Amino acid sequence: MAAEVTRSAELGDDKVSSEEESSSVTQEDSSAQKRVERLRKFRELHLKRNEARKLNHQEVVEEDKRQKLPSNHEARKARLEWELKEEEKKRECAEKGVDYHRAKLLEISAEDAERWERKKKRKNPDNGFSDYAAAQLRQYQRLTKQIKPNLEEYEKEKEKHGEEFYPTSDSLYHGTHVPSQEGVERMVTDLEKQIEKREKYSRRRAYNDDADIDYINERNAKFNKKAERFYGKYTAEIKQNLERGTAV
Repeated sequence: MAAEVTRSAELGDDKVSSEEESSSVTQEDSSAQKRVERLRKFRELHLKRNEARKLNHQEVVEEDKRQKLPSNHEARKARLEWELKEEEKKRECAEKGVDYHRAKLLEISAEDAERWERKKKRKNPDNGFSDYAAAQLRQYQRLTKQIKPNLEEYEKEKEKHGEEFYPTSDSLYHGTHVPSQEGVERMVTDLEKQIEKREKYSRRRAYNDDADIDYINERNAKFNKKAERFYGKYTAEIKQNLERGTAV
């Protein structure tokens, strides 16, 4: 009986020791797995860091290249790309035997065309007076746009004079042209319109006609303006008394 008890106790001890060994093995396996997992994550982070460093370096190099380029590089690049596309479209239209301008107009939507028309109407080419040469050029362009050439008269003159219609350095045709009566009347009518329009303009007066004359010449007028600007508020009452005749 005692032997059986001893044997059962030994079996129990063996069982406990085997359970402890299995639990320790399990813990070692789990710790090993955790270590492998941590090493894997660490390796992934290391690879991501190297990739980010490489991308940052590439971006720095590209930014340095962009800064060294001229300021209008992007605009010039876009312009060149547009020109290449236009050349390609022209070549395709030429191969197909289609008018390029007509094909280009077919690609424009009604909304874009309407928007461009509104933009043209809003645009004011007259930026005001800059100098007399620019004003004269603007006047010349406005007058030439109003000219409506008489093509029939042009063809008649061309047939009449033949090769002399296109004068050269040896030609004597220059200065022999006599304008028609209709052309002269048209020019006179246009000049009268210009004179009538010019009379409606008003220039800024250098002097106020209603102002009091308290100067004897141009230099004295400038001196009086300076004195009024600096001392006018102090001498206003004295000036009013002198005008009323009540000065002491």
